[in-house]
Amino acid sequence: MRVSRTEAAARAAKSRYRVPYDGSFRVADARTAPPEGAPQNKRCRARLDRAIATLRDLQERLNAEHRWALLIVFQAMDAAGKDGTIRAVMTGINPAGVEVHSFKQPNSEELDHDFLWRTSGRLPERGRIGIFNRSFYEEVLVARVHPELLAAQHQPVHVPNRRLWAQRCESIRDHEKHLARSGTVILKFWLNVSREEQRKRFLSRIEKAEKNWKFQAADVRERERWNDYMAAYEDALRETSRPWAPWYAIPADDKDYMRMNVAELVVETLRLLDPRYPRLPKAEREELARLQKKLRTRRA
Repeated sequence: MRVSRTEAAARAAKSRYRVPYDGSFRVADARTAPPEGAPQNKRCRARLDRAIATLRDLQERLNAEHRWALLIVFQAMDAAGKDGTIRAVMTGINPAGVEVHSFKQPNSEELDHDFLWRTSGRLPERGRIGIFNRSFYEEVLVARVHPELLAAQHQPVHVPNRRLWAQRCESIRDHEKHLARSGTVILKFWLNVSREEQRKRFLSRIEKAEKNWKFQAADVRERERWNDYMAAYEDALRETSRPWAPWYAIPADDKDYMRMNVAELVVETLRLLDPRYPRLPKAEREELARLQKKLRTRRA
């Protein structure tokens, strides 16, 4: 049975890494490494290149139709590869049609608004792809692991922590459903790196001078709260993975495998949307035909 494009836009691309919608997701069961039989690095890179070529065409159609927007959200522990994945997947894509926003510690103006305010002004316009490198999900992840941060938010009513996170997840679900209804297709990736792989990448950042700039002592301090972060991720993904805003828990220990999966899921999501070049009205097509005929003469 054929479905409308609006219904198709609310369907999530199939994947073994898609977080279920029934609250059954468990971090302990989520892979950090590729499964047995997964393609090797050379094949992963070849598939990534093919996906990028397809994405280039789909992005052009998305922009031309100017009806839908695509929002891609990346969340992960430090050194999972968010920046590199964004760079790798968007290589060769028309930069005029893509916006990347990174959300770090909120400033004083942002703290004077509700927690969704600072990202709302960065949502992609119709016809564009928007990428959030971290997002409003920080407020149910970092703020949950460090509840002392809540004091700076000047909330009018004190809500016990056990209820606060459930309420914020409810707000996120409502926000994402509103965006989906308004034409923003949402795709969310949790790049699931293992604690051991993170340790190796931190060491690499220390031992290679050209990577020193990436390393911060605070990253190691946050690593000490690993179990707390995993609990926060598990709850956030359970509560907010929905057909109109799915989460994908992508193994991140192998960067080539991770990037291939991300790129192919972006492509499949846009294929489900099926953006199309606009068809001009009959009168405009006739005018184009007249101008074409004129331009083909030497006197034009």
